[in-house]
Amino acid sequence: MEQSQQNISNLLRELNEIGIALSAEKNHERLLELILVKAMELTHADGGTLYTRTDDNQLKFEILHNRSLGVHKGGTSGEEISFYPIELYDEAGNPNKNMVAAWAVISGVTVNIPDAYTNEAFDFSGTRNFDKKTGYRSKSFLTVPMTNHENEIIGVLQLINAMDEDSKQVVEFSLLDQQLVESLASQAAVTVTNKNLIEAQRNLFDSFIELIANAIDEKSPYTAGHCRRVPVLTNMLADAVNEIDLGPLKDFSMSEDEKYELSVAAWLHDCGKITTPEYVVDKGTKLETIFDRIKLVDTRFEILKRDAIIQVLKNKLKGSEDIEKALSQDPELTQTIKQLSAQREDIRKYNIGGESLQDQDLARIEEIAEQTWTNAEGETLNLLSDEEKNNLQIGRGTLSVREREIINNHVTVTIKMLESLPYPKHLKRVPEFAGGHHEKMDGTGYPNKLKGEDMSVQARMVAIADVFEALTASDRPYKKAMSLSQSLKILGRMKVDNHVDADLFDVFIHKKIYLQYANEYLKAEQIDEINFSEIPGYTALS
Repeated sequence: MEQSQQNISNLLRELNEIGIALSAEKNHERLLELILVKAMELTHADGGTLYTRTDDNQLKFEILHNRSLGVHKGGTSGEEISFYPIELYDEAGNPNKNMVAAWAVISGVTVNIPDAYTNEAFDFSGTRNFDKKTGYRSKSFLTVPMTNHENEIIGVLQLINAMDEDSKQVVEFSLLDQQLVESLASQAAVTVTNKNLIEAQRNLFDSFIELIANAIDEKSPYTAGHCRRVPVLTNMLADAVNEIDLGPLKDFSMSEDEKYELSVAAWLHDCGKITTPEYVVDKGTKLETIFDRIKLVDTRFEILKRDAIIQVLKNKLKGSEDIEKALSQDPELTQTIKQLSAQREDIRKYNIGGESLQDQDLARIEEIAEQTWTNAEGETLNLLSDEEKNNLQIGRGTLSVREREIINNHVTVTIKMLESLPYPKHLKRVPEFAGGHHEKMDGTGYPNKLKGEDMSVQARMVAIADVFEALTASDRPYKKAMSLSQSLKILGRMKVDNHVDADLFDVFIHKKIYLQYANEYLKAEQIDEINFSEIPGYTALS
């Protein structure tokens, strides 16, 4: 009696340990495998099959084990199970009472069969065919429905041929075996259901993240894809840092949860742009707001030309000479039109934000702006308004100081938005990782002027990914697509100037992240030969 109680105590302890192991397993295939293997161990079963119930009422073969035959299919084996799923109902909706696994689901009751060959309640013709081909003898069957805490049957655990420990002969599954497997099946069903719910919530969360990123990209045709490409680069760099076995980052590593946290941050790094006006994000020229105001300036030049022509005509009409001939031969009019055309071309040139302006350029803009024209109301106005003049005098790029502040504010908004979310423990650092992508190692970045030592390695990864994506992007209105070599030179200068993390830059080059990304996302004409001696700050890792 004491030995029997001890055995039961051992079995209960083992069952408890199995429950803990099931809860700890995160991989779905390994979890299902663990359920079946532990059930076989508890009952000394020679074989077993685990089925899962599909949404269209079928039982799908997930894992098949048989120790005597050395069979292992499905699950972690990498070998597919070729058997067709078992239908729970026929086309007319009638329940499948012939197959024992189907009936266990339909009835919700465990079926314990001492000998399949003498059983007349169910169809075991498939089992007999299997035995005939393999020389095996399938005898005792224990078929247990897996019922979760919501009283839903999510699958079936079927064990074959209980083996007597002493005689090694096939025996029927005992009542204790049945109770143990029913308990295990219940625990397993709850665990699988919870894992599926967690996975479904994660999939929903991931889809929502991508939805936000895609909405931001769709907001501007000129940055379409940016929010999708930065996570790609970040993940490539994260994998490279995890693999690197030399240099300052050789001891840095991230778990799968930490890599996922970083990926989420990379997807959401620009979520604050959802509040940024489109005309600022899309601004391709200095005079552009809702539309490019260069057209208005063009109109004013045309009005000045016509005014000049009209004035000459008025003077000429006093005589009797040919008007067309007089206009073409009037040196003052010719000079005025030539001067206005030159001024208009200069304004068009200054409207493009490609080159930095010199003092003579600023003076030229002032000179043109101070000319006057008369509008439809008879008001005399400067040719360029103060705002237009200030916009044209932007030193580099197309954004004014105010517009630059609006753009920069998207990071502050990003941080506020992300910090307002109730994160689980493994995602707590998402706001910090995402909010640092415009900070620089020397503290001259924004919005918080953080220095390198104030930022995590992960935040610096998002920063370098954001820079490289922007450099190589071919969809910006204010610049042409840069070649790979040109982009790496600029990134190298940023390393030298202490703007990007030097150690991450070295890994980026050493592990050829730039080339891996280029082959997938850059145009063929952007991928040119790289001369590493021309990349500032580059030193080979050793």
